[in-house]
Amino acid sequence: MEYLAKHWAIIVIMIVYTAFCLGIGQWFKKRASEGVDAFYVAKRSIPGWAISLAFFSTFISTNTYIGQAGFSFQAGLSWAWVGFYWTVFCMISWLLLGPRMRVQTAKLSSVTIPDYFDFRYKSTYSKAIRIFSAIIILFATLWYMTAIAKGCAHLLVSTLGMSYAWGAFLVIFVTTLYSVMGGMYSVLWTDAIQGLIMFFVAILMVMIPAMYMGGWEPLMASVANTAHLTPKGQPIGNGLMTFCTLVSFAYITSIGLAVGMKQISEPRCLIRFYSIDNAKSMKFAMIATPIFLGVSLACVFAVGALVHGMATDQEAAYLIRHTDEVVGFMLMKFNNPWVTGVVMAGLFAAGMSSYAAVSIIVGTAFVGDIWTVVKPMEPKKQVRFTKLLMWIYSAIVFVLTLYPPAGIVELTAFSGAVFTAGFFPAIFGGLFLRWGTGKGAFYSMIIGIATTVIWRFGLRFYLPGMKDIHEIIPGFIISLIAYFIICKLTASDIPDKEHLDHVFHTKAS
Repeated sequence: MEYLAKHWAIIVIMIVYTAFCLGIGQWFKKRASEGVDAFYVAKRSIPGWAISLAFFSTFISTNTYIGQAGFSFQAGLSWAWVGFYWTVFCMISWLLLGPRMRVQTAKLSSVTIPDYFDFRYKSTYSKAIRIFSAIIILFATLWYMTAIAKGCAHLLVSTLGMSYAWGAFLVIFVTTLYSVMGGMYSVLWTDAIQGLIMFFVAILMVMIPAMYMGGWEPLMASVANTAHLTPKGQPIGNGLMTFCTLVSFAYITSIGLAVGMKQISEPRCLIRFYSIDNAKSMKFAMIATPIFLGVSLACVFAVGALVHGMATDQEAAYLIRHTDEVVGFMLMKFNNPWVTGVVMAGLFAAGMSSYAAVSIIVGTAFVGDIWTVVKPMEPKKQVRFTKLLMWIYSAIVFVLTLYPPAGIVELTAFSGAVFTAGFFPAIFGGLFLRWGTGKGAFYSMIIGIATTVIWRFGLRFYLPGMKDIHEIIPGFIISLIAYFIICKLTASDIPDKEHLDHVFHTKAS
């Protein structure tokens, strides 16, 4: 009874929110079962405003609202520059890639990113590209989904006193359930509502430290010159406010690129372009999405640094080494159940929207782009097996979440590096270069992934001065160069003119 008296407001809000997500899944259950096109891409029938919010809420997960927000407790306000990089890549994604991808995928009847590679390159290597890119999705997404579940579980531990394992289980189970029920319909419509919640919660989060301290002036005075210590035991002083005192610009750039470039290469973001209903909707979303993203990031990336004003020396000494717990600490310290409940809903919206999106991606990758390529199956059976695979994969994520190999920031960034190095050259070349070849796409994926893994595990932490140079940088550069060179050397693999004319006749409808 004492527990319920203390947490009842948070519990009520979370129950209502969970019921809403499951209700959306149930509402679209019948429609999503109509076939592969319905379950995978919602029959390309979603309005632009909903896709805009869905893109925003999918890209910005709890990894941002908890992991990145909390990391600024260690890095200071300079960490906000990471958000600037992300906003720039959001603009590139919507202005440069989105319009062509919407049109080309519709022309090719593509419903996944791997099958786009297959249909677009029309090469003797097409099936190999499709299967290999699906394997990349299954590998890279695993670490990203683990980061999401880890962040949500820590939040439940901090605010409700729930065990870490139970918190991870509930988040993974509920999200997978409504995703399986309603397919891409429920994912996109819940994402759209979750995006609205997240936008307002981002603004609320940055206001909490100021409300706790009695206003912005006393908060900033406290943050501007704090006695708290860095992880190395040195006084922070004015480091929270001074550019790149606590974190190098190289590391800011590396994380900014590693995560920001996911918007131009990761399937969970790019698949959103498949479902937009028309060109007019696309134009609206081009403007709205970067605005939603930029405003939210400006708020969220400042939170961790501002929480120094709420923390004692002893609390700060712990949080500086456990930045994934900063946001949960902030809510516990503020101790307002209604504010905590609303923020919790926003944070879970961030996590569940992203988790739902990638759970469908991994299901379609395994069933639609590996299994059916090797052994074709009828559409209804394909949807049924996709749902089963989503449950199996989520079980694997749960086990990894219990024993996470790294923090949220690094797990997210590594996942982004793998996708960017593996996919971007093939995506860019497919959309813009008539002379792109299947062999160039296939071998650039292999070279990009190999470079990323070797840099991460064999060079980055062993070469002097290279720790802050994220694997995204060499992986992206080398894979892009490899794509250009190999395509030029394999000109005989260029698809026929009739096919290219069909793909590149991009008059919008």
